[in-house]
Amino acid sequence: MTTRRQFFAGAAATAGMLFCHCGAPRSAAAQPRLHALPITVGGKRVKTIDVHTHCLFQETLDLMGPDAKALVPPINGNGAHEIFMTVDDRTKAMDVSAVDMEILSVNPFWYNKDRDLAAKIVSIHNEKLANYVAARPDRFGAFASLTLQDPQLAVAELEKAMKQQGLKGAAIGDQVAGAEFSDPKFDPVWSKAEELGAVLFIHPQGVPELNKRLAGNGWLGNTIGNPLSTTIALSHLIFQGTLDKFPGLKVLAAHGGGYLASYAPRSDHACFVGPIFCDPNIKLKKKPTEYLNQLYFDSLVFTPEALRHLVAQVGASQILMGSDHPYPWDQHPVENVLATTTLTDAQKRAILGENAILLFGLKAP
Repeated sequence: MTTRRQFFAGAAATAGMLFCHCGAPRSAAAQPRLHALPITVGGKRVKTIDVHTHCLFQETLDLMGPDAKALVPPINGNGAHEIFMTVDDRTKAMDVSAVDMEILSVNPFWYNKDRDLAAKIVSIHNEKLANYVAARPDRFGAFASLTLQDPQLAVAELEKAMKQQGLKGAAIGDQVAGAEFSDPKFDPVWSKAEELGAVLFIHPQGVPELNKRLAGNGWLGNTIGNPLSTTIALSHLIFQGTLDKFPGLKVLAAHGGGYLASYAPRSDHACFVGPIFCDPNIKLKKKPTEYLNQLYFDSLVFTPEALRHLVAQVGASQILMGSDHPYPWDQHPVENVLATTTLTDAQKRAILGENAILLFGLKAP
């Protein structure tokens, strides 16, 4: 399956031990420095916070056995899974990109595994992520992992992560072994997340049922498949009424939310044009496009024009800076926000970090 779900390995956030694996093809020292910390916009200091960053741990790769090889593919011709970074190296790379803080996450790869194995993987992730956050709370936050194939266990994991481990929510896929997040069996998880104020970071896992069509040049399983899978997940949450059930749910979508914001108004017309394809028992409280204004999106859309459009559709208050670090999709996320001349200084500060401070309850600079 050609997705970029898992890609780097690491261990504990203590001196002399491995932190995480970096997929970047160049060293931090080799990257051009466009801006230096601290960042100011309009004469005001802003704490830059990257909410879309990744790591994965060798201990859980070992638990996966032969399946682990598919989780750490080489990137840009680089044996990425063989590169490890210490905490100091990671923070140096952040400094080069003018990023004050990263919110770490592990993309789910355990949803189709035995429940007990998945629970062990999740436990290791959350303990280690909690250690990283405790060691450098000024530079790192983290999303918990959840055993979503067992919703009741996931509820307990989320509560522990938020109340005992200092994590900020949970990183989830776009479905669970074929079950959409709008399935009522997941309602206890969303209810607990709403109660706790936990942020749920949806990161796509691709659309494997389209692998035959996506084969060939261009890495289409990722290029097209990942944004599409996020679009599908968000659309189900809207049209199945899940966001009406849990209006306080904090959902953050990777890669600018996929394609949804680019063609959102079509959603408002679907049930009018083809009512036979819509369930008359599901009566949404708002137009489908209006739900986008209660969701959150990262800024990983690559160009100032794309970011301008995303802001126009969902509002600057709903966008947080994201890069996919250490994957080299966007090595200068701060620069891309600053280069969007259609944004006001206040909007730039919001996207660079102020929105994340409010959403996660972080300390302001």
